[in-house]
Amino acid sequence: MTGHRLEVADVFHAHENEFLQRWGRVVSDQQRKVLRDIGLCRTAALGTHLERCDRCSYETVAYDSCRNRHCPKCQSSARDRWLVKQASSLLPVPYAHVVFTIPEQLAPLALRKQRLFYRLLFRAASETLMEVAADPRHLGARIGVLAVLHTWSQNLQHHPHLHCLVPAGGLALDNSRWITTRHRGFFLPVRVVSRMFRGKLLAFLKQSYRRGALCFAGKLAELSTPRAFHTLLGNMRRREWVVYSKPPFGGPEHVLKYLARYTHRVAISNGRLLSLDNGQVRFRWRDSRHNNRSSVMKLDAVEFIRRFLLHVLPAGFVKIRHFGLLANRNRRQALALCRLHLRTPVAEPSSLLTEQQRSALSRSCPQCKCGTLRVVAHSSVAEMPSPTLTTHCITFDSS
Repeated sequence: MTGHRLEVADVFHAHENEFLQRWGRVVSDQQRKVLRDIGLCRTAALGTHLERCDRCSYETVAYDSCRNRHCPKCQSSARDRWLVKQASSLLPVPYAHVVFTIPEQLAPLALRKQRLFYRLLFRAASETLMEVAADPRHLGARIGVLAVLHTWSQNLQHHPHLHCLVPAGGLALDNSRWITTRHRGFFLPVRVVSRMFRGKLLAFLKQSYRRGALCFAGKLAELSTPRAFHTLLGNMRRREWVVYSKPPFGGPEHVLKYLARYTHRVAISNGRLLSLDNGQVRFRWRDSRHNNRSSVMKLDAVEFIRRFLLHVLPAGFVKIRHFGLLANRNRRQALALCRLHLRTPVAEPSSLLTEQQRSALSRSCPQCKCGTLRVVAHSSVAEMPSPTLTTHCITFDSS
């Protein structure tokens, strides 16, 4: 029998009171909800449900999930369901992966005004990609963009950046044909993209400042004067911003693997945690400043919780967005036209998933392998009927 695998919830259980004593006065309601949900996820406190195979006698009782999007245990199934929906929107062309980052001097401003700053970040990145792609000197086409917001670095510090997946080509501006990127090694010129992105985001921030939409308190109080704020923007304008673009890679199957890797991540997965001893959390991380060298970091448990909660997004904020050809308002018509020019049918979504993903989505019975598990009852632990042990297995899902 294997021992219990350390989880983020274990750190919360052991040190939540200590954390709230130190930081409770500044913890938001949304952060408190995440702290509570992750701590209760798949425990008796949220109740249980009974699942039964529709082919054999197998039954299993499992604890209910919190379904919070910041919970490390709740993202796998949500990701796989989302991938099925996205599979039908993929085109049989290479895709490019473009990452937009901001200078660390702007990160405190992003943390202070999350909803506004992250919205401007999406706008600046998407408009940059579409405008550069539409330029006849580069591609001369209308493109689609899928953008995912991440706010963390490997050591859990606040590091806002966008991961964008873009078909390496697009529709001609007159919709007459599909235009493929002219370069195998890159999709769009990175320096052009970087400088336009820098200009757009700084211009959006200046507009927000003039409207009074930005507020400065605490360590940012010194930026409340126009001179200080414009000095900051001027310094940021003189810097080169990091925009990273990988060479275009394979078609739909490869894209789904990329999406699975980036879309439903949280600040840290349970699999990276190593130990919790004497109030210290040890976890694996990759040091990007030293060629992504793998290492082990040790943090005080309260500091670990503080860093984790930095990445709680505002309620209702959409962290996965579509633009251009992939925008919801015109996606169906635009993709139909793309496939017409590419002369390819719509792929069967399930054919693009891995066997493990298909099995998880179909809830296959682990006993007969051909039946499907169905939820037949919801109840508290005390009220859940006890299945007969001689006819089937009982498991409590704590993964």
